[in-house]
Amino acid sequence: MAENLPYSTSVGTLENLLEKVKTASVPERVTQDFVSTKLAMKGGTAMACIPFLKKMGFVASDGTPTDLYREFRNPKKSRLAVGKAFRKLYERLYEMNEYLHDANDQDVLGLIVECTGGEKDSGVTKYTLATLNMLRKLADFDETESADIEDASTARTPLVQLPLGTSAKHAEAGPASQRDSKKISLSYTINLNLPASKDVEVFNAIFKSLKEHILGD
Repeated sequence: MAENLPYSTSVGTLENLLEKVKTASVPERVTQDFVSTKLAMKGGTAMACIPFLKKMGFVASDGTPTDLYREFRNPKKSRLAVGKAFRKLYERLYEMNEYLHDANDQDVLGLIVECTGGEKDSGVTKYTLATLNMLRKLADFDETESADIEDASTARTPLVQLPLGTSAKHAEAGPASQRDSKKISLSYTINLNLPASKDVEVFNAIFKSLKEHILGD
């Protein structure tokens, strides 16, 4: 069944408006007055961006800015916010290709034509592709991977401390070695930085190599 996809007939105006939203204060409601005065954008094409902001999930049905709108204004979250909006806008296309944001123009064009039932050279199809490309240019889609990397970096604690030149097996006899207070005990710390991967085999290989070459038998 053919479905309509969201698009803007003035992609440049929409991109310009999004850029201005980042620096303008958050209004109680996103209205035509807000767009014309606070964003200093006048004319019908600028006003037509308001319904599109609602489709993106940036603005509620009553014009109230959403949490996603506020995230977008945060420089550290701005691109991720657009990524969330992108997935919302093109949910149907993601059902057809889960890697939509990485697909080339020809593949995306084919998906749009297949989804909408429109002609590839029609104005609507061209506007849809142009809008999609503009948004994915402004977006990041690696939120989960970024979170995994951050978790891994915060977990970089010393894995084990061993007396210099000894194996893990010998290190277990630590209390006995402490009986001679005159001996000098040297130790080193191993900092293991794990990659952002969900593949168990990757971690198995890492720990196997660690055991064979560092910890000993």
